[in-house]
Amino acid sequence: AAVALFTGKANCPYYAKAELLADYLQTNLPNFRVHKITQHPDKWEQWLHDICETNGWEHRQSPIIWRELLDRGGKGQLLGGLNDFLEYAQKYYGITSMMLSEEMLAIAEENLQAHLEIVKEDEEIKSLIKPMQIWITGASVPVCYHLIPLLANGEVFGMTTEISIHLLDTDQFKEILRSIVMEAEDMAFPLLRSISEHTKIDQAFIDADIIIVLDDVLLNLEVQSLENYIREVSDICQVYAPLIEKNAKSEVKVISSGKTFANLKATMLKTYGPSIRPENIIAIATSWESAAKAMLARKLNMNIAGVKDVIVWGNITGSNYIDLSHAKLYGYDCAIRGPANFQRPLLNMIYDSEWIHSEFLSAQSTLSSRVSRCTGMLPAHAVATVLRYWYRGSPSEEIVSVGILSEGQFCVPEGIIFSMPVRFQNGNWEVMTELEINETTQKVLGRLSHELVQEKLVALKEINEMHPYEAE
Repeated sequence: AAVALFTGKANCPYYAKAELLADYLQTNLPNFRVHKITQHPDKWEQWLHDICETNGWEHRQSPIIWRELLDRGGKGQLLGGLNDFLEYAQKYYGITSMMLSEEMLAIAEENLQAHLEIVKEDEEIKSLIKPMQIWITGASVPVCYHLIPLLANGEVFGMTTEISIHLLDTDQFKEILRSIVMEAEDMAFPLLRSISEHTKIDQAFIDADIIIVLDDVLLNLEVQSLENYIREVSDICQVYAPLIEKNAKSEVKVISSGKTFANLKATMLKTYGPSIRPENIIAIATSWESAAKAMLARKLNMNIAGVKDVIVWGNITGSNYIDLSHAKLYGYDCAIRGPANFQRPLLNMIYDSEWIHSEFLSAQSTLSSRVSRCTGMLPAHAVATVLRYWYRGSPSEEIVSVGILSEGQFCVPEGIIFSMPVRFQNGNWEVMTELEINETTQKVLGRLSHELVQEKLVALKEINEMHPYEAE
């Protein structure tokens, strides 16, 4: 069995003539089959060059016609252009085409219009079903393993949004990435269009809608100084940021998480990627929020879901401050009762003020230990929660703590990523600048701001010569 393949420019009259003769042969000859590939005029030259180079052919004009032997494999047999096909049809089948030039031109014009309509329809269909492209860096860490099901189950982006996940890490973690990919594929999430692993840095972030940065450094101050670790983080960001600018979509959302330097990673990505929209780079503080709420709920012997508006200020994975001055309780079982939406200030409900000022504040070091040890479910849930808020809005009137690029709100210096209270609405966030900050909190914010400014200065002081991906 053989099939004749016809390819030409959509507006080419010679392609139109060859096409109609081929249609006639296919209709009247039982063993003659045709496959037509119409190319846009702008793409024709490149397509012709590529097909000829692949098959070792010499051909320069439209159309190009060849035969494929379906049962023999191998490359096709080149027939040539229009004149070659006319000779072929005359020789083997005694049939020729008597079409006039005016008819050829009219059909060529119809071909072009039909092709443009088909292309437009295809693009519209693809735009409706094109999956959201999500890139995860440092993807060999356990957080990524727990994050994939949360992203793919439909709760974050909605049950009509398909996603494609790209896992990026260095070559030494290739097998781990491959095993994650295979397990995710086996789970057959309806909304997970594809999942793939990447170890070549030049391929990173292509068409990315969302980038989740999970890269961490293993802090051991007995091995090297804090300054060296800071510069190591800066090096990673100096590699990523230009690639994000080059390869990702212009509206890409960049999320920094991990156990170390969450704020600094976001700050340096913005520093080295000046064209990335500043409002689209954030650091995740939700792990601290939820862990603090859990500690308070245990103290009050109540449901953790009833503790709201705990604020995390400052350096999320470093020096931060858990602020309870705006915290509220819902559904707290005490002498005063009210409807389900009745709220009480948390500080009014904890009569043991000594516990707040000593035990809870000193317990922040314990809290820090708990959060930093959580390498899986908690940080994955935190990333998924903030993404859900970003795309679908946060609960009305609730405070969410997020590390964002400061513009001077709450007297925090500009140019550093600083965790502060925000609300998400209509795909954006806004800082809740209407909140009143007491004098004690303002002093703490000043100290935390100074530490983050110093951290940024250390990161910018020196760039190491080798980057982690250059050896590849």
